[in-house]
Amino acid sequence: MSPQPKQTARSAALTLLNEVLGENRLMSELLGQGVLQGLDPADRARAQRLALETMRGLERADRLLQKHLRKNPPLSVRNILRLATVELCQGGDAHGVVNEAVNLTAQDKRTQPMKGMVNAVLRKIAATGPEAWTHLRAPRLPKWLRDPLVMAYSGDVVAGFELAHFAGAPLDLTAKNDATAVAKATGGTLTSTGSIRLQQAGQVSALPGFDAGDWWVQDAAAALPAKVLNAQPGEIVLDMCAAPGGKTMQLAATGADVTAIDLSESRIARVTENLTRTGLQARLIAGDALDHQGRYDAILLDAPCSATGTIRRHPDLPLAKDGSDFGALIDLQEQMIDHALTLLKPGGRLVFCTCSLLPDEGECQIEDALARHPDLKADRNSLNLPGIDPAWITEEGGLRLRPDYWADQGGMDGFYMACLTT
Repeated sequence: MSPQPKQTARSAALTLLNEVLGENRLMSELLGQGVLQGLDPADRARAQRLALETMRGLERADRLLQKHLRKNPPLSVRNILRLATVELCQGGDAHGVVNEAVNLTAQDKRTQPMKGMVNAVLRKIAATGPEAWTHLRAPRLPKWLRDPLVMAYSGDVVAGFELAHFAGAPLDLTAKNDATAVAKATGGTLTSTGSIRLQQAGQVSALPGFDAGDWWVQDAAAALPAKVLNAQPGEIVLDMCAAPGGKTMQLAATGADVTAIDLSESRIARVTENLTRTGLQARLIAGDALDHQGRYDAILLDAPCSATGTIRRHPDLPLAKDGSDFGALIDLQEQMIDHALTLLKPGGRLVFCTCSLLPDEGECQIEDALARHPDLKADRNSLNLPGIDPAWITEEGGLRLRPDYWADQGGMDGFYMACLTT
């Protein structure tokens, strides 16, 4: 038996593409299962970057390739071509890119006869692709997602989302204590809402302050729900869907008595790791939040959702999903809001949030909750935070964040949040 070819960053990126586009699996799931464990940290990061950039630029790559293909090759070969096309059009070394693409094609007996075609097509792409690439539109979201977003916002607004998605995302950090000191140590800049933003971060674990637990990775939009909740020292607080733990750490850093629950034991283990690294404390429970009982001064419910607000960082999501689970998620969110309200002490407050761009998972949920519970109110004053544009506050009293906001600074995740008081 001939030995298996050594895994490289490009071959690993190809594996990720084949799984996402062929098996409808999410990158987070694949990485959690150790798909890249055979690579050293630098190649692991490069494989992820190559795969993510290819998924972001998929529409452009396919437009360029269709001029040179008489018929579509098998998915694995198509993905080799896509991976190489994106790398070539973004300045990759033509010799190295084309040579490895040919070698990857030759490694499988079923696709080996196509290595000549791959070589010929990529030579043409290397010659004309980089110039043509710059004239193509920003890749569009798939129709199943784009249509409802256009209905909710407008075609022009959604085009702004797509530009933000194509640009990708800088790295945002939340400081445990001193954001100014973290910004100085890491070379980042402070956003108007208090997050630290790094445009070129490199390896996260190598950044100053990582081992000391001075900060954690958290998009600037995702850092706001805990600020809206405004937990106080000594308050009894519940983080209802806690993993991976960014909001749990924010709550714990206030001096509140925090309980954090998540359905997944493996995800709770990740929260434990993050708390240990940062030296923060919370009571952790692996279980169903709908079964949880207790009495709390404040609750943060970051409900399971479509995650459509995170596409600038997770371009695999619209490629691996088709929206068929949205209805069940919306029903679950409603159940979780109603259950969370039963856990609040009189006068308590609940912050509901989702990393979704769909109003059905945000504005509509709060409108419906206010209608179901006549004594419930949306606390608009809780949204008066540094960096918040009043135009982002919605009619029912929530906060709508979008990826096209802060476009000149690198955007932000799509998010919705509202503070409900009893």
